[in-house]
Amino acid sequence: MKKFLSNHKDDIIGTTSGFDRLVFRGTLRRLSYKEGMRAYLWAIKVLFKDFATHVLRVTNEIKKSTEEYTQRESRPLIYLPSSNTNKAKEAQVIASATNIKEGLICVFKCVEPCYSYDIYRNKQSKLLELVLRQRKCLFFYHYYIHPVFGFMNCRIQSWFPFPIQVCVNGKEWLSKQMDKAGIPYLKKENCFTWIGDIAKAKSLIENQLKSSWPILLNDIAQRLNPIHDKIFQNYPIDYYWSVHQSEWATDIMFKSSEILDKLYSPLIRFAMVNFSSSDIMRFLGKETKLNGDVPLSFKGEIISDVRKRPEGVRIKHIKKQNSIKMYNKQGSVLRVETTINDPREFNVYRPKTGCEENTSQWLRMRKGVADLHRRAKVSHSANERYLDAIGTAQNTRPLKDLSSKLCQPTIWNNKIIRAIRPLSLEDSTLLDAVSEGKFLLNGFRNRDLRDTLYKSTEIDNHIKKTKKSSAVTRKIRILRGHGLVKKIPKTHRYFLTQKGREAISAIQAARFADINSLIKLAA
Repeated sequence: MKKFLSNHKDDIIGTTSGFDRLVFRGTLRRLSYKEGMRAYLWAIKVLFKDFATHVLRVTNEIKKSTEEYTQRESRPLIYLPSSNTNKAKEAQVIASATNIKEGLICVFKCVEPCYSYDIYRNKQSKLLELVLRQRKCLFFYHYYIHPVFGFMNCRIQSWFPFPIQVCVNGKEWLSKQMDKAGIPYLKKENCFTWIGDIAKAKSLIENQLKSSWPILLNDIAQRLNPIHDKIFQNYPIDYYWSVHQSEWATDIMFKSSEILDKLYSPLIRFAMVNFSSSDIMRFLGKETKLNGDVPLSFKGEIISDVRKRPEGVRIKHIKKQNSIKMYNKQGSVLRVETTINDPREFNVYRPKTGCEENTSQWLRMRKGVADLHRRAKVSHSANERYLDAIGTAQNTRPLKDLSSKLCQPTIWNNKIIRAIRPLSLEDSTLLDAVSEGKFLLNGFRNRDLRDTLYKSTEIDNHIKKTKKSSAVTRKIRILRGHGLVKKIPKTHRYFLTQKGREAISAIQAARFADINSLIKLAA
């Protein structure tokens, strides 16, 4: 991202990169499958006929211990009739009202779907069987201001096999560490707009990656279920910790929101027009063909999505279950963020399980916390590649070089093709349509463009559809004649060419630029 930072060095305060959101899952692995649960029941000498009595007793003990815990801490235990309630917002209100600076804020309990065990009688064999099925049970949500993680939440299922989910916010963690280190900062919601000592803050983030995550997470698990050791005293079992989701954010702090506002809209348009499916694969560490095409072996979808938020516009590029997105935070911060839900799309250099350390090789990344450091590295590299590409948005090539020939008639296939009128409603709408992100992967067909340009109605008959299709054919011919799109051989699909991406991006930037900026450029 050096090029991007160099282009805007006079407008930038500094940058930070680190985990924004981490969702950990704690699993009692030996109890997560039927054979393991059966082994547990056998070890503690509980018969299938006594199963219901046993699990109900254990669940009631967990409920009781949670009630006693909230009473000792003098914190509320609140039942929520709907699991869709914004629990984080409710917890923040309670923390503010009661001036909680550290420790337990509250515990919410609500009924949600879960996977748990039951006993059924097999009608054929007449025998009792253990089954794992979806049901509903009570969950406990604990909200804390943790001495290490800051504001956080965790959840435990009150029925076997008692899975745990821990949600940690990296910005909350960093604010706690900067408070301890005496580093001044300005923080708005989940974003730092200014940091007094950026170099020292970066060193703190590096220390986060050295954290003993199993120790920290086991401590949280003990708070969630203080009677864990009592429950499993005859069958000792510990939680296995994995990373369900990680978000790694690179934040570029600008000196003012006005500066970022002028820059951001062109960046969004550049990303939408120029980033193809192969680019997105490259950002997320997937190899493409030498010519830049998507490998035929790739199975899945690549989607670019743009959404308007209260703060501004967000662009998100999705490859299967992983993604990279760009958006503005609190007006003056540009954030590029890589989200990993499926780490198997990436590799890590490590020994095979059960092999010696000197036999390391590139293997698929695991969900376990052991590979968290590698997650950070590949996510940071993805953000850097994205910002490197965004850095080319400042193309110094004059607009007239890109558009002058487009504004003149041309000859294609021995036919005269009319000039493109970039500022006219008809042609600007056409250029916007063919550059939509939904066409990045598979291109567009005549009917795709027809549906985009003309609103179809139920009363459209065959003749109307034919007329609209013919009109789109003529428009595509104009685009092909000027070299803005190309036809994929043996298909009815079209892609934007490199020339098309550059020209449309430049034309869109000019259309949306303010008059003062254009006058300044002309001068």
